[in-house]
Amino acid sequence: MAGYKPKVISLTKRPGQTFGFYLRVEHGEDGHLIRCLEMGGPAELAGMKDGERILRVNGVFVDGLSHSEVVDLVRNSGASVTFHILDEVSYKQAKAQGVNLTDPHNTPVANGVAKQALKPKLCYLVKSSSGYGFSLRSVKGEQGLFMTEVMSGNVADRAGVKVNDRLLEVNGENVEDSTHDQVVDKIKQGGSSIMFLLIDEETDKYYQNKRIKIGASLATVKYLPHKPRIIDMTRGSDGFGFLLREEPNKTGHFIKDVDRGSPAERAGLKDMDRLVAVDGKEVDSCSHEQVVERFRQSGNKCCLLVVDKDTDQMYKQGRVSPMLFWEERKDSFSPPSYIEAINLPAPVRPSTPAQERGEELKPKLCKMEKNAAGYGFHLNGIQGVCGQYIKEVVTGGAADRAGLEDEDVVVEVNQVNVEQSSHEDVVAMIRSSGNSLEMLVAKKSVYDQLKAKGVTITRLLLGETSYVQVHSADTPEASKEERHEKEDRPETPTEPARERTPSVSSSSSEDSVDERL
Repeated sequence: MAGYKPKVISLTKRPGQTFGFYLRVEHGEDGHLIRCLEMGGPAELAGMKDGERILRVNGVFVDGLSHSEVVDLVRNSGASVTFHILDEVSYKQAKAQGVNLTDPHNTPVANGVAKQALKPKLCYLVKSSSGYGFSLRSVKGEQGLFMTEVMSGNVADRAGVKVNDRLLEVNGENVEDSTHDQVVDKIKQGGSSIMFLLIDEETDKYYQNKRIKIGASLATVKYLPHKPRIIDMTRGSDGFGFLLREEPNKTGHFIKDVDRGSPAERAGLKDMDRLVAVDGKEVDSCSHEQVVERFRQSGNKCCLLVVDKDTDQMYKQGRVSPMLFWEERKDSFSPPSYIEAINLPAPVRPSTPAQERGEELKPKLCKMEKNAAGYGFHLNGIQGVCGQYIKEVVTGGAADRAGLEDEDVVVEVNQVNVEQSSHEDVVAMIRSSGNSLEMLVAKKSVYDQLKAKGVTITRLLLGETSYVQVHSADTPEASKEERHEKEDRPETPTEPARERTPSVSSSSSEDSVDERL
């Protein structure tokens, strides 16, 4: 089916080794999720990604099975197991459209190699002196209008239009139920350019058989003449070298004042580029402060999706997001197979200066018991903006004894990742935790280095160290300050944040929703 491209990944583990990921079910999320990938583990090397859904284990369809049943299938497979996996966006899209995920004729990918998915297409035509170079026809007894008389080498042909393509949208407006004259009027009103959503006969039949509603969000953008740009930058000593501004009478976030010779200029960033996404996350609906925070959380490296004026106008004319380009580009990169990955030469690690070797690139897991004075720290953050810091740790208090330090960056609260949570949400989670609290934090320097390396910060980085020593208080009274702490409760779900309940660590319980594999 179009947009449904499961990967087939086979993993093998050595004696005493895990497959290197957690299998989870989460409140508010469908499916069996892949989480907490171990860097350099079998799963990560084979191309598994955080948030992907497991559809099959050794050929058995598992989307409708319980968590414990899926865990048993994996464990009973021994040292080798084969998964059918679907990325998070495609999975949610398929669920929303009522797609039958058990269909074996959908497009599987064997460690990255797949038949091209069937998709409708977006075509952008700019009128020449001889017009667009096509005609429209209707067929008695058939719905819609079809392309005909597409002249070879003319505007329509170069834009990707083919004879017998069915016309679905004109400039983002559905015309499937419009008459021939109404569609012709819309095309004329478009002026010197037009954006079509078209579908060929084979793809049309496929979608109709699957009862999938066809829209521009499912389309390929490969025929569009103007391309968004992906900008990879590494922060220099003076930052990235540009300003981010909101322009009067314009919607969006714009690049301004790109410094000569800066990382931004070398990466290809241009003045008045509109910023679409930071590290794959769209920012159109974000405030200026929230976008700035996204950059801060990126550390020393970031990946931007930007559009120039012409590209922006083209996508807006079709009423579609440039994120379609990002998703299509992302899907085109195939992960290495497990066999290829384990045979890659080990990266040469540069020698570390003696003064740098003292700092381990690991987070800290701090467990606290509230006492009469509370937890003994403040949570520092900006209302409505993501990213929280520890401040004003009281010497000798519960937080201090648990290992919290000023400027520590908060990664998890009671096993829930809060890097993208607002200050209000994190405060609410801490207050609802009762008299005990558990926080995964990292020193600011460690956090920035791990993010710069692209490492996801989880408990897996702790290695053999499970947590900083727990200190119990004599009097568990409520604190009046936003101070924090947590105990180890492996089989009790924590309170939800943003209506999302974290999974529970367990090794054998039937109620487990989090299993390391």
